[in-house]
Amino acid sequence: MKGEGFTTSIVHSDRRGDVEHRAIHKPVHQNVAYGYGETAALCHAFQTGGYTYGRQINPTVGALEAKITQMEGGLKTVCFSTGMAAIGTMMFALLRAGDHVVSSAFLFGNTNSLLRSFDERGVAIDFVDATSVDNVAQCLTERTRLVFVETIANPRTQVADLEAISALCADRGIVFVVDNTMTSPYLFRSVDIGASLVVNSLTKYIGGHGNALGGAVTELGNFDWQTYDNISPEYRSGNSSLWGLTQIKKKGLRDFGAALGPEAAHHIAIGSETLALRMRQQCANAAALTDYLQAHPKVARVHYPGLAEHPQHERAGRLFRLPGALFSFELDDALDVFAFLDALDVVIKSSNLGDNRTLAIPVAHTIYFEMGAQRRASMGISESLVRISVGIEDTTDLIADFERAFSSLEAK
Repeated sequence: MKGEGFTTSIVHSDRRGDVEHRAIHKPVHQNVAYGYGETAALCHAFQTGGYTYGRQINPTVGALEAKITQMEGGLKTVCFSTGMAAIGTMMFALLRAGDHVVSSAFLFGNTNSLLRSFDERGVAIDFVDATSVDNVAQCLTERTRLVFVETIANPRTQVADLEAISALCADRGIVFVVDNTMTSPYLFRSVDIGASLVVNSLTKYIGGHGNALGGAVTELGNFDWQTYDNISPEYRSGNSSLWGLTQIKKKGLRDFGAALGPEAAHHIAIGSETLALRMRQQCANAAALTDYLQAHPKVARVHYPGLAEHPQHERAGRLFRLPGALFSFELDDALDVFAFLDALDVVIKSSNLGDNRTLAIPVAHTIYFEMGAQRRASMGISESLVRISVGIEDTTDLIADFERAFSSLEAK
């Protein structure tokens, strides 16, 4: 209902919609096909976007899409099987050979790899330091169709110049896409700074429990798709604010088939209800851990927007409700990063993030290994860099775990 808080509106969203048998949650609809008593009704469903085939539409997935739209303050959402599927199919649907994209250089490793694949196939990509709008502006050309940034970069936590980049894109008529995965809709809403589309990996904070993969693209209603040449004639009808998302759904989801399954959608929808509660605890834990690590003599540097020394600390404080639950730090060169991580017990060695459990990973040796030493160096990723995705554990237990790990290395 209008005026309700973030959590109240999400927790009660299903039962206020069309839920069978007065259920509180939308049930899991495992069916793939939908039968009609009359052929005309089936044809009408195809023409109006009704229930036709599970690759394109499912009631359980639709209920989750409504939740994500509500969280982001957008117009409509399309869900995908993973966050990477959301990014890839969105770009495939909106871009053509000869187009140009400007992207933040500080990207999640797989997203970086994906964009380089587009570059090899005729869509030119320029990677820039998006912490300053000037770097983006210098790369724009008459062929630039899209600018892509993350809110907080993974793993070095650079914060993009979101407000200024959005204003620049609006002035030039360029689609501005924000990946909100690292902040989630609870900490930041891209609609408020005028972004065109927002991407979320539902696997991470929104789902929160590490038990389901998913991704989403949400239309925010800030871009005039009538001016976008790449919208095909068959999608230039009805509400023009949805032309872009319609093409993403038809040319991306339908043609590529990266559909989110109903069971995964159900897990994510249930997890999303506690997003605000989890994020508050995770961010509090991150603040306590980074304060502890920053003061430790065996830690060379800590990267976290919540620290006053962070280059974009003021920006993060202005834009985000809280500075996030992900940080990274560099160990003293005298310490073996593998030995340190192996000495942790509560903290799990894992490549996921946004989980209820605190997870750690040596960045250079895992998710950024394929980039090579030179590319890693250009992104400020040292060999001793450790990424921490902070969970909801008791703060004292997390600090004690780090303290034991440091002590065990000193004893050896």
